[in-house]
Formats: sequence, structure tokens, C-alpha cells
Amino acid sequence: MSVLSDGQLLAIRTGLGYDSHRLVEGKRLVLGGVDVPHSHGLAGHSDADALAHAICDALLGAAGLGDIGTHFPDTDPTYADADSIGLLRRVRALVEVDHAIVNVDSTIHAESPKMAPHIPNMRARLATALGIPERRVNVKAKTGEGVGPVGTGQAIEATAIATLYQRDVA
Repeated sequence: MSVLSDGQLLAIRTGLGYDSHRLVEGKRLVLGGVDVPHSHGLAGHSDADALAHAICDALLGAAGLGDIGTHFPDTDPTYADADSIGLLRRVRALVEVDHAIVNVDSTIHAESPKMAPHIPNMRARLATALGIPERRVNVKAKTGEGVGPVGTGQAIEATAIATLYQRDVA
């Protein structure tokens, strides 16, 4: 931590997020708030947007506010089929009580479909939900190279890291 000229302490906080969902028939595939055309979608209580969920956990972790399941439990029918971008907006509101979002970096782990064509739209949707410029939101995609549930097309995972500025820690 550093001390600013007005005596306030400067604290940068970092959080890591992760989420994974099985691919199933009969559901739409939503990642980063974007409908991605595919034969399968992600199974889950909400819309199962693994990318948005990983970012929620990264933000909550950086702020020391627990995890997404604490705030939006899958046992609560209120969140059945919930829009995960809406949940991300709610996480933003919780985090912004004492913090400013500096940036988010994330990775989608999926064998298919190809994510590259959808990443610009994902970045735009996520940046809007987070209230930060797109240049401060990064989304990458990696395959599983045929290994594990991701590589065999059984699941999609996402990881994210978020950096926050804690406004006044004194």
C-alpha cells in the first residue's frame, strides 16, 4: 500500500474467478452475455454464463465479499434462469460501495464453437455491465486440446482475474 498526498492509503486488490458448466442439448449457449450459436448450451440454475460467473467471482474475491453462490444461491428460485449479465451488474453495485473496477482479464476454455467471432460482442456487453471502457475488459479463448471435459466437448470453463482500487482503506 502507498500513502497518497492527502494521507489516504492506496490499495490495489486482485481477485481470481473460475466457473465450469456441462454442455447439454436443449439449452442456449450464453457466454459474456452473448448468445453463441451451438448445438448445446450450458447446464445451470441461471443462464449458466460461465464467463460472467467467473468475472463475478473475481470481483467479489477482490473486494473480499465471498462468491457468487453466497449472493445468488442456486437453491433460491429467484435466480432460476437468471440473466447473468444482470447478476454481474448487481455484483458491480456491491463492489463499487468501496472499490473502483480497474480491469478484468478472462479466458474461456472451450473445444467448440470457435469464440473469436464473438469476443468483441462479449467485451462490449461485459464492459457495459461493469461500467468501464472496453479497453479495460479482455476476453481470450483457449481449447482443451482434446484433454479432459473441456477438450472432449463435455464442458466449458472460464477463468477471470479482476483488479480493484479500494477507495479509502484508512
